[in-house]
Amino acid sequence: MTSRQIAKKQDPELPLTAWAVLGLLSFPGERTGYELKKWADASLRFFYWSPAISQIYAELRRLESLGYATSRRSDPQEPRAKRRYTITATGRAALSEWADGSGDAGPPVLKHALVLRVWLGHLADPARLHARVADHIAGTRGELKEIRDALAHTEGVSEWAHPQVALRWSERQHLAELDLAEEMLADLERLSAAAGQRGQGAPTHE
Repeated sequence: MTSRQIAKKQDPELPLTAWAVLGLLSFPGERTGYELKKWADASLRFFYWSPAISQIYAELRRLESLGYATSRRSDPQEPRAKRRYTITATGRAALSEWADGSGDAGPPVLKHALVLRVWLGHLADPARLHARVADHIAGTRGELKEIRDALAHTEGVSEWAHPQVALRWSERQHLAELDLAEEMLADLERLSAAAGQRGQGAPTHE
């Protein structure tokens, strides 16, 4: 029985975070949990999310228990001994089966906290709401720079060809987010201007 057949036979119900962590291990080299967290922060978070370090270690333990990953302690002579993780043949087969599966990947899930606050803008101070949107625009520009830095870092590395496709999607998505946020700010400014005009035109009572 091949490793792919074994993985298919086991077919555990794993959360997406487990597949994401196993996916990080599918690239060449051994990595510590801390290194996986740094890589998730520099890649996964731009299009999925970056799990907390505690979640990464929890998933690593789960993956080891399934035989999908293995680990070893670094040289005890080192100042700080570390545990490094690698994917196993069974783990790679299971990940391949999941990534290449025919099932629906599911719809994208959007939770935009800023838009929720704007939706409740009738309860907010207009100036503060405008400032929040402006801060979001600045933060999105910063994220866009980090995505472009990540793209430059992976340029020309064949093992990173598909992550580059995902990062280029993230670049386009952040550019679209900038446009949407700038339009939202313009909408809010028009609302404020209209409210000001109504206030100026209101009759006075002596």
